[in-house]
Amino acid sequence: MTDRSLETVTILGATGSIGRQTLDVLARNPERYRVLGLTAGHRWRELAEHCLTWRPRFAALADEQAAEALRNHLREAGSHTQVLAGHAGVAEVAALQEADTVVAAIVGAAGVRPTLAAVEAGKKILLANKETLVVTGALFMEAVKRHGATLLPVDSEHNAIFQCLPADGVGPGVRRLLLTASGGPFRGWTREQLTAVTPEQAVCHPNWDMGPKISVDSATLMNKGLEYIEACWLFDVAPERIDVVIHPQSVVHSMVEYLDGSVLAQMGTPDMRTPIACALSWPERIESGASRLDFATLSSLDFQAPDNDAFPCLGLARQAMEEGGAATAVLNAANEEAVAAFLDRRLGFNAIGAVVEETLQRTPSSRCADVDAVMDVDARARDLARSLIREWAC
Repeated sequence: MTDRSLETVTILGATGSIGRQTLDVLARNPERYRVLGLTAGHRWRELAEHCLTWRPRFAALADEQAAEALRNHLREAGSHTQVLAGHAGVAEVAALQEADTVVAAIVGAAGVRPTLAAVEAGKKILLANKETLVVTGALFMEAVKRHGATLLPVDSEHNAIFQCLPADGVGPGVRRLLLTASGGPFRGWTREQLTAVTPEQAVCHPNWDMGPKISVDSATLMNKGLEYIEACWLFDVAPERIDVVIHPQSVVHSMVEYLDGSVLAQMGTPDMRTPIACALSWPERIESGASRLDFATLSSLDFQAPDNDAFPCLGLARQAMEEGGAATAVLNAANEEAVAAFLDRRLGFNAIGAVVEETLQRTPSSRCADVDAVMDVDARARDLARSLIREWAC
């Protein structure tokens, strides 16, 4: 194959966990893919390593000083990669005309505008940034339809549901969707036991290799709450048709229940390279690097209901989705601020949910007409959450 016959891929958030694992999958399939663009926030040294390895035509850093450092470093190394700077530069790389596929893997609300830029360019979007749908919801899905973009889920749970659904999506034969959750590192703990949890404990997920923010979200079950909201939009289903079940082994990644009583489950080892490879090559299949599931070594597959008392964030996400309007944007903004404060040791573990709940109660959630209005709500929610964090600081 010549380079012109390779599928071109841009990765938004190339230095994060999903970005790095995507590059690993691409490295295993060099005859199919070529990296066109890479972006990151401020970690220019890591992005420089990727640029020198993959030789993309374009790279961008949201932090302008970091972008200048990257530009100088690559120039000295003899690289021809063009470096763009700032949020506008990241959005420009996201919308490159030559890109076939854009992997949206920027963590948090920072990924909203770059992902929308890729949508507006009509790209095939591999969505790993769940916050984009949580924050913009209907606006994002309307943009996907309007611009003819293709949306494929990368989150393991949504990718599992995607694989278990019929080709035409959720039809009349589907009773409900079942999202599985590992329960995180504190499954079975009481609310009292969670009081003294440290950031080091919270980021040590028992099954998955994830970044610190997502690991904390998994520990509070907010990650499952965000995935619940995302599933409502991705699959166009009412909130009451989605349930969450705790599954500690993380072997069943999610399920679809049908009216005749059948339940289809997607299974595999807990490795994000599997859903990444699935989305990259769909409807074909490629090598991911994930180890094979050995059924002979599985002692049991356990399932249980979530503990909403010890882990209230899942219930708060349901509440925000049912409330509608900008409530889910408020939920996400408050959670991002609270998790950052927890990782900085300025806030206790149990206070994460308390900050989110109070911010939701004190922020109006009227429907927003456009993304700018949503981001205004996001900014106001963050201001309120920060003030609450200062009041409740450790």
